[in-house]
Amino acid sequence: MRVLLIGYGMVGSRFADDLVARRPDARVTVLGKEDAAPYNRVLLSSVVAGKSDASMLTLPTEAHPRIDVRQGVRALSVNRGERTVTDSTGEVHLYDRLVFATGSAARIPNIHGIATDLGLVPGVSVLKDLADAEQIVAQIPRARRAIVLGAGVLGLEVATGLAGRGLSVTLVHHHGRLMERQLGDAASNVAEGSLGRLGVSVITDASVTRITERRGVLTAVELSNGTEILADMLIMCAGTITESALARNAGLPCDRGILVGDDLASPVDPKVFAIGDCAQPPAGGTGLVAQGWDQAARLVNAWSVNADSQPVVAPQRRGSKGADEMDTDLTNVVRVKAPGLDVVTMGLSGKFDHGARELRAVRMSDPSIGRFVEVVVSHGLLVGATVVGDKVAAAELSAMYTRMIPVPSDPAHLIIRPLAGAVTTAATSVEDMGDDHPVCQCNSVSKGAIVAAVHDGCTTTDDIARATRASTGCGDCRSLVGDIIRTCAVADLAEVSTESRPADQFAATKVPALAGRTKG
Repeated sequence: MRVLLIGYGMVGSRFADDLVARRPDARVTVLGKEDAAPYNRVLLSSVVAGKSDASMLTLPTEAHPRIDVRQGVRALSVNRGERTVTDSTGEVHLYDRLVFATGSAARIPNIHGIATDLGLVPGVSVLKDLADAEQIVAQIPRARRAIVLGAGVLGLEVATGLAGRGLSVTLVHHHGRLMERQLGDAASNVAEGSLGRLGVSVITDASVTRITERRGVLTAVELSNGTEILADMLIMCAGTITESALARNAGLPCDRGILVGDDLASPVDPKVFAIGDCAQPPAGGTGLVAQGWDQAARLVNAWSVNADSQPVVAPQRRGSKGADEMDTDLTNVVRVKAPGLDVVTMGLSGKFDHGARELRAVRMSDPSIGRFVEVVVSHGLLVGATVVGDKVAAAELSAMYTRMIPVPSDPAHLIIRPLAGAVTTAATSVEDMGDDHPVCQCNSVSKGAIVAAVHDGCTTTDDIARATRASTGCGDCRSLVGDIIRTCAVADLAEVSTESRPADQFAATKVPALAGRTKG
């Protein structure tokens, strides 16, 4: 089975690896426009913040004889009648099945003066790939004032990262509240207060309309409310647009993305598929890598189960049915990875009617310390939550949401933990965790899976990442994975030490009450 994969990012690389592992007859040719190995785009903002080196973002992939990767090679055209793709070198590739994993590109707003024939004016940037991140980092030593346009997840991460590097940062957002898709007014106000304490000024209900440059370099921006702000850097985090032009030119139906069915196939060509940011399934796209990974897994599973026939519809991972037959999609947990600002949302958050009969919502807000917690319960399960400034609550609620653990009869117990221990608190140490305790939420990896990998010979977090994929998503669990590795090493040493003791010494030290007893 000849598979041609266009796109070699986080979703495409995982699809290729999983497919050859499951289908021994599959041969995959990959066209990747970036001249780089797959890397974790989720952590690009941590490179800007100085928390990660670019080399740390490389994803654990291994060469495979049935995967032919062409790095730095673009797909130029698709001939669906002949089932061929022509690349930027002029080579023509035959395929039995074609998979688009082309992702998305940064949306560049209509701002007067931001670009010339040579590209964006120096000082103006987007953040979508590793080259963008490296360009921003190179500008930081010469900059004092930065404007970040867009207060979505990426905008918040970039703004706090630059503030942490000593820049004066102004965050400009077109909407009246931050992260308006995930946060309600109260949660947004708490987050805005936390940003202020981190040194980030916030301007809402405004956008950048014009830039001023001197000698070809950015010097100031003008906002839609008439305000002018001096600036050495303007970083646009204003959303994305799907990379679907190639598919559109091939005659495939496209809307916001490449239209596909539940089976991820194009409705006009059963040999063409799309996964990740570029795909638009019936339920819509979230823009989160978890959805792309889920789609890749479903497609591989469908092809593997029906190796000699057309792929069948692979059901999406779903949670529970709640009020009004709501589906809880387990891939829609949103995390802000910002130094000093912890925001996690899941399910119904910031965009639902508290008065709906089947929903029970409880909220706790403490703006003075930057904490906000809201939970939404339906039919005995957690169907949504918003957490700002409380890592413990975020960890507990994320585990409860993704694992569909029944909630207490009184939802207030989910956020007021001192009340009679109504909900089991998060494990405080590796030793307290059970084998089924989720360590990597992004990839659904438990402590037991990591321990098993350690016993199989893994000794570093990179080894664990290659074996289990833990820490290859948002990266928040990397330190915890390291703790588990160290705990296993200590336990193994203790076991070796115990086994090497004389039997009478073991009895005396382990069971003092039995030492010296005689038989009978």
